[in-house]
Amino acid sequence: MQSSQVEISFECLPLQSLGRLGIPLDASPAFHERGQRIKDAIEKHGTCNTYYLFDAHCIFRLTNDPSCGMLRFGFEGTVITDPGDLCTRSCDLDVRLLQETCDWLTEPIVRWFSETVSVAVRVEFDRFIAEGDLSRSRVRASRAATACEETSSSLGMYL
Repeated sequence: MQSSQVEISFECLPLQSLGRLGIPLDASPAFHERGQRIKDAIEKHGTCNTYYLFDAHCIFRLTNDPSCGMLRFGFEGTVITDPGDLCTRSCDLDVRLLQETCDWLTEPIVRWFSETVSVAVRVEFDRFIAEGDLSRSRVRASRAATACEETSSSLGMYL
């Protein structure tokens, strides 16, 4: 039996931790595109109290049978917190349906669940903050930035 109806997973990059945003010239197209999306997020939302989520998915389970009633969305984008990083204020996410096992799925339902992903991510990010994972993400990003500065390489390589 499934333990939860909604499963959310993501990697979190604190945008404030980025010093340089250089993308290596020899980077793969996918890496270059992600770097550009991060630059766009910084331009749109700034770096203070903003976090970039990537390699992320949200799964909704509508029945107790994994082969029937599952919607899997991928998402990437920015989460903005309050000034104290105590709660999520908003999300600016690119959401797309990746997989489904719903014979009865229609376009309005897909749109509604796509919007619901942002609500579910806000709830999950608040849990992420409460469990101390946000602090650990900042420490990891800070260590990567320090290592990058010590070797004079591009921080973009660690994204």
